[in-house]
Amino acid sequence: MSISFSEDNGDEIITTTASIPEDTGEGSLRPKTLQEYIGQEKAKGNLEIFINAAKMRQEPLDHVLLHGPPGLGKTTLAAVIANEMGVNMRITSGPAIEKPGDLVAMLTNLNEGDILFVDEIHRLNRAYEEILYPAMEDYAIDIILGKGPSANSIHLDLPHFTLIGATTRSGQLTAPLRDRFGVTLRLELYTAEELQRIVTRSAGILGVAIEPQGAYEIASRSRGTPRIANRLLRRVRDYAMVKAGGVITRAVADEALSSLEVDKLGLDALDRRMLRSIIEFYNGGPVGLETLAATINEEAVTLEDVYEPYLLQHGFLTRTPRGRCVTRRAYEHLGIEYMGQQQMDF
Repeated sequence: MSISFSEDNGDEIITTTASIPEDTGEGSLRPKTLQEYIGQEKAKGNLEIFINAAKMRQEPLDHVLLHGPPGLGKTTLAAVIANEMGVNMRITSGPAIEKPGDLVAMLTNLNEGDILFVDEIHRLNRAYEEILYPAMEDYAIDIILGKGPSANSIHLDLPHFTLIGATTRSGQLTAPLRDRFGVTLRLELYTAEELQRIVTRSAGILGVAIEPQGAYEIASRSRGTPRIANRLLRRVRDYAMVKAGGVITRAVADEALSSLEVDKLGLDALDRRMLRSIIEFYNGGPVGLETLAATINEEAVTLEDVYEPYLLQHGFLTRTPRGRCVTRRAYEHLGIEYMGQQQMDF
């Protein structure tokens, strides 16, 4: 599902977990090895065992499915696996595979032990998944040439390879495809302490002077997501260079993030506008998603995929069969007196 953003909301886009053009320089901040990779200790510990076992057997790693919210490092972890295995990685995405020939071409061009990384694999055309089944299980594919009575089937053997699929919606994968992954790892949201280490490491790579309290201030407002943490670090760096001599302290980070309208819990202007609209126009809810989107002039898919998950996780918002409702905690955070919600009929 694609997500679009209005151009006039540039100050709001900074806390989205989706990749944006500003993140093009993110590659230089990516860790290269498991030792450099910060956080996800459970997934990383299991993965280290699987990689070492595969290397001891001199076999490719079993197929891996990485799932979890966007911005947590699934692509980065796939690159780390390739580096640890000492093999090449070819990258594509589900929406980019427009016809079966594209997938066949990628599979036949792999070398022994290579990794094929498919981002947003849940968006792969269901008909093309049939090609992956024998490729993943038997390392072979059958190609039909021609049509009708003159059609011929050609059997092609493939090199032993590893398919790494990444998805933010594992529930949308078909059961036959999901069952063919031997390793399934879920990435969780990061703690503030883990993000502090990531911010400190990124600051060192970018050559930014930062104090521990400054790194923690950025980390605590990053919605548990490394991608957002690195994006906020760049913006705070700009603020520090212009107004604070280039050093990021806690006070400087607080001033910079406040000017970006990112509050202490990581809520931005649109988060608060969304909550206030439910309170002021719909007495705290319930209100339907499409109605809410029209009220604040945003696309429903943007609210549902980008903003709503964080508000749900932190107890500011609830979902009911009749629509979205704001909680008492949201009233308290916004400094609005809680008078009890009046249930509305539609």
